[in-house]
Amino acid sequence: MEVAEVLPEFADAFAFEEFNRMQREALPALLESSENVVASAPTASGKTALAELAICKALADGGTALFIAPMRALTNEKEDDWDRFEALDYSVYVVTGERDLNPRRARRADILVMTPEKLDSATRKHDSRRYDFVTDIDVCVIDEVHLLDADRRGSVLEVTISRLRRLCAPRIVALSATMPNVDDVAAWLDAPEEATFEFGDEYRPVDLKSGVRTYTHGDNAFADKYRRLYRALDLAEPHLREDGQALVFVSSRQDTVQAAKKARDEIAERDVSMGVRGDYDFHTDLKEAIDNDTLRQSILDGVAFHHAGLSKEERDLVEEWFKQGHIELLFSTSTLAWGVNLPARCVVIRDTKYHDPLEGEVDMSPLDVLQMLGRAGRPGYDDVGYGWVVCDSSEADKYRRLLRDGKEIESRLAESLETHLNAEIAMGTITDLEDVMDWLETTFYYVRGQSKPDEYDFPNLRERVRDCLEGLVERGFVETGEDLSIEATPLGVLTSKYYLRLDTAARFAALCDRAESGPITAGDVLETVATAEEFDSVSARQDERDAISAVLVGEDTDDLDAGERKVLAILRGAASGSTPAELRSDAWAIRRNATRLVSALGAFLDRFVGPHAANLARRVEARIENGVAEDAVGLTAIDGVGPGRASKLAKEGLSTPGDVADAGVEGLIDAGLSEGVAERVAEGASSLPALEIDWGQFPETVATGENEVCDVTVRNVGEPARAGIRVTVNGVEMTSSNTYLRDAETVPVGVFGADAEELEFTVSVAFPEEPLVPITASRTVDVR
Repeated sequence: MEVAEVLPEFADAFAFEEFNRMQREALPALLESSENVVASAPTASGKTALAELAICKALADGGTALFIAPMRALTNEKEDDWDRFEALDYSVYVVTGERDLNPRRARRADILVMTPEKLDSATRKHDSRRYDFVTDIDVCVIDEVHLLDADRRGSVLEVTISRLRRLCAPRIVALSATMPNVDDVAAWLDAPEEATFEFGDEYRPVDLKSGVRTYTHGDNAFADKYRRLYRALDLAEPHLREDGQALVFVSSRQDTVQAAKKARDEIAERDVSMGVRGDYDFHTDLKEAIDNDTLRQSILDGVAFHHAGLSKEERDLVEEWFKQGHIELLFSTSTLAWGVNLPARCVVIRDTKYHDPLEGEVDMSPLDVLQMLGRAGRPGYDDVGYGWVVCDSSEADKYRRLLRDGKEIESRLAESLETHLNAEIAMGTITDLEDVMDWLETTFYYVRGQSKPDEYDFPNLRERVRDCLEGLVERGFVETGEDLSIEATPLGVLTSKYYLRLDTAARFAALCDRAESGPITAGDVLETVATAEEFDSVSARQDERDAISAVLVGEDTDDLDAGERKVLAILRGAASGSTPAELRSDAWAIRRNATRLVSALGAFLDRFVGPHAANLARRVEARIENGVAEDAVGLTAIDGVGPGRASKLAKEGLSTPGDVADAGVEGLIDAGLSEGVAERVAEGASSLPALEIDWGQFPETVATGENEVCDVTVRNVGEPARAGIRVTVNGVEMTSSNTYLRDAETVPVGVFGADAEELEFTVSVAFPEEPLVPITASRTVDVR
């Protein structure tokens, strides 16, 4: 059955000309019906086409499609792959946390691509103008719906789909490579029997022979990696000698490189004939195309590595050359298993554990294992694919059971029920206990609980929900009315809005309480974030501890555990622009999460304390992002000024946007900027607020017992901005206000002849949304 025959207007959107057997069987349910569809099909059987068929139907009907990708790396891949839709004048727009959202483009998109986490965040804010596009979805395709069973991420997908169905009732098409309990997923999504498919191994284009091989575990983790590598090469070698190809999955980007380098030497030692050194034309093309010297030299020997840290051009070339057979042995991280269809005759999983910067050492998901093994076997080239798991003998039986029986998908909602329940209450979708029960009935947790009532403690569900609600009330996230209604408190709303764990939000609230009774410091902000629940699984390896202690020397961190000290050290290093080499492998992920958390903490401080406290958090956030000195952090508010340029300007004595504006273009050129850059930076500095403080008829003296009220004028001669104005006398706050400072604001200041020889009045203006150092001015009044 040809694509052009079935979908003539969309024929060019598919990468093939004919539908295969599996796709043909699913066609009627996808194209001739509007029912929800659930399909489980082996890896490499053409499952992606089912998603594209559902999208085509929605587009043909004038609707909008949403594709939920299991990880961020795959959203970018889909954007590239679906240029085919762009060529047909349908727009594809990727929405992730890494990109600045363009709401206008999102509203106009025909195909949206998101991760579960981003969709969760967006649907929580669906009633805002920025995210209202999520309520206009006609079909939602869930790629790899077995992500429901993933630790922490699974519950996010589950509640988000339930929420989306309540918001706009889109058609749901759920796809999975491995789903033994497909009927449970179908029941959750209300997919009828005729639209529920369980395509077995007979639909695999190539038979799969899989098994488990063990290695001798030692005391040295580094040496164990090489023991597993040699075991993997033992399994791959027979296929390499027969001109087959092998794909070996390892745990990290760095491991792909190190394993490829070691494998080159070992392959040569074993006298396996591989490589393209004799192909002069390919050698020339390789030299011109690949800048990475290690990768280039490896490819010449028929070995390569693939990970998200390579440029897109390099990844594309590695994939293409592997398909062409120039590369025979490829080392990759697990991302490749979920994305590009890149099969090999032999697939070996060398590492069943990996180091996560936020979680420590964790087991690879059983679903990831099955997904990777599913890449074994090249359609059209092999009759059989071979997949192997290399593990310690103590875990061998666990993986043998997995390969024999598969893995039923379970709900993970119970593990984070409080957090998700708080989010629903904060959105106003739950207003009493019965609403909670109605909400739960829309979840996979409820369906799975009916299938396994004892394991899910289903008979006691109502009591567990009541306990959960009481816990939220006791901790201040929710409050109840006399009529037993349920409503989120400001704390609960902020917790949901900023996607925080409850314990983290409680820590933030505690810091706000401290800030109301006295000033807090940048150190307080950093320590509060470092001890956030989001970092609860961070561990400090032995070789990192000296570096951590060196960064934190002189600080009282006795109350922190090793993981918290590591996070704090990374944040301290980031803020100063000097992260120790020993901590850099985890620094990127920790910094990225920390900046999000500091931004959220700033919102808490803004809501519960005031603009000055919020401005402190904003400056800390900017320092973590840019690594600049505390007195120069305001420079990062200028468009076109990043870490390097801020440091350069500060060294020339220009440490604030005001200094930059006063210097003008000529002064910036003298400071070492090129003329074009100087013009842009000067313009950027002039687009920020700039203050003048006029004390008016402020007295120099006041008699004891006398008093008068004076007007102090705060004038903004720059761009308007929200500001907090605070007046103190001898360090004690007299008055404060929160205003949008467009032009001028008059602040009444009482001068009282108090029991003091001298009164120091200080006006301080802070901008909670900008990393500008607060502007202060003082006057001294003698008491006579």
